[in-house]
Amino acid sequence: MLDSIFDYLHFHFSVEAPIVLLILVFLEAVLSADNAIALAAIAQGLEDKELEGKALNFGLVIAYVLRISLILTATWVQNFWQFELLGAAYLLWLVFQHFTSEETQDEHHHGPRFSSLWQAIPVIAFTDLAFSLDSVTTAIAVSQERWLVLTGATIGIITLRFMAGLFIRWLDEYANLEDAGYITVAFVGLRLLLKVVNDDLVPPEWLMITAIALILAWGFSKRTVAPLPQAEPEKTEVSK
Repeated sequence: MLDSIFDYLHFHFSVEAPIVLLILVFLEAVLSADNAIALAAIAQGLEDKELEGKALNFGLVIAYVLRISLILTATWVQNFWQFELLGAAYLLWLVFQHFTSEETQDEHHHGPRFSSLWQAIPVIAFTDLAFSLDSVTTAIAVSQERWLVLTGATIGIITLRFMAGLFIRWLDEYANLEDAGYITVAFVGLRLLLKVVNDDLVPPEWLMITAIALILAWGFSKRTVAPLPQAEPEKTEVSK
């Protein structure tokens, strides 16, 4: 029983396994930066700060199940270009929605508003799934051993939750960060679209990472100026 499971997961430990795992974790962390910003921006659609954290927790639990399912069925999924087309369309729709919606008056936020926690959770889960269509393909290209890819995905989803929590705070501190995040989301969506059209047109991984790093550097370049509290005029006593 265990032998058949290990064979299915290609569980064959070798000296190179820790090195490959480190590469997978590094790729997950680098390629998750834009994903984390998008998820943080979606969570900010909730009015309550406490609900933002809960939405990320529940959404990423569902996203983890979907991501593991994608890894286990990756060979089958890769035979259908329609999945990548749907993922590209969804991500590009998020970008279009972000840049065509109006900012709220009280804060620098575009995009949908959610009246309840359960409206935000599926959006977070399916957004991560759309990103995973690209990252899982990259991970499988690095290693054909499923147990390594699964381990990398597990560490990656934990890292993603930590990064999204940081970005929720940073989105309030840096004026351009949300726009920068969605520009990188557009890169991922266009990359998936190019895979569907012609795989030879897909830019190399190093170019994507460099472009994402430059856009995020711009995103962190300008801090939000907090309005200074107005001092009330001192009351002077009128002597009689």
